[in-house]
Amino acid sequence: MEGDSVTLNTDVTECKDDRIVLSLGAEKSLIANIKRNKQIFSISDVLDGRFRDRLKLDNKTGSVTITNITSEHAGVYQLEIVGAKLLTKIFNVSVYARLPVPVISNNSSTCSSSSSSSYCSLVCSVVNVGHVTLSWYKGNSLLSSISVSDLSISLSLPLEVEYQDKNTYSCVLNNPISNQTTHLDIRKLCLTCSGTPTHVVHSADLCCCWISVDCLCCRDLLHLQEM
Repeated sequence: MEGDSVTLNTDVTECKDDRIVLSLGAEKSLIANIKRNKQIFSISDVLDGRFRDRLKLDNKTGSVTITNITSEHAGVYQLEIVGAKLLTKIFNVSVYARLPVPVISNNSSTCSSSSSSSYCSLVCSVVNVGHVTLSWYKGNSLLSSISVSDLSISLSLPLEVEYQDKNTYSCVLNNPISNQTTHLDIRKLCLTCSGTPTHVVHSADLCCCWISVDCLCCRDLLHLQEM
């Protein structure tokens, strides 16, 4: 992950008067040339100086650590230890950016009234991401997802839920090594024009209201007749 350190291990317990050569890519661009017997540690600037002040050598094993790594340091490395015999190690280094926290927002242009749709339209979004997957979950069940391999792109994923839904929903952004999760709070995001969660009125509710009014009217009429 960007900002971390990556160690290219030689798996050697101890190297003595060996020469260590570190190169990158199919062209084997020289990064570092280390002559341990002469205490020489030279770093090449041919790759725009991207490794300057970032390499650390383990004097005992010959392992090399790249500090404060960025996406510029991704690639295939070759580490050679030249001594009584030649030891070659190949490392394929992938670097992932730190993930932002997904943002869930109401996708409706206007507030909802109780007489309109019983569904709330939402969208989960992230910006400046690459090599990630954005997903909606209902509990532990995957509802939908979208993946991208490009760098520095914006992603959004819509979702519709009922206003009275009691299930747990979450939006998850992940790559192969980490993830970020935002949980949906329906009561905060799905509001009516009055600023309260929408209550869907059903026909049974209307029927009860009319019966109550009729009974009240009947009682008032009887009271007048008795007078």
